[in-house]
Amino acid sequence: MMTVSKDALVEHFEEYLRTVQDKREELVITDGGVPVFKIVPFGSPLTAEEAFRGFRGKLSHTESLTAPTDDEWPEL
Repeated sequence: MMTVSKDALVEHFEEYLRTVQDKREELVITDGGVPVFKIVPFGSPLTAEEAFRGFRGKLSHTESLTAPTDDEWPEL
């Protein structure tokens, strides 16, 4: 994911749009360092591998994912 200020986006608008399109990468636009917009490439949805790529090697689960549970979720 790329991050750019609004001012830089205005100066190089076409270049950033071309990068989003060609690299299929999201672009976050900031104002005063605060994210305010996100430009995402249009097209087919991400695969699970693409969507969770950033989490690889960072998460672990020690219990069985297929074991039954008696835990109840609270009503909202």
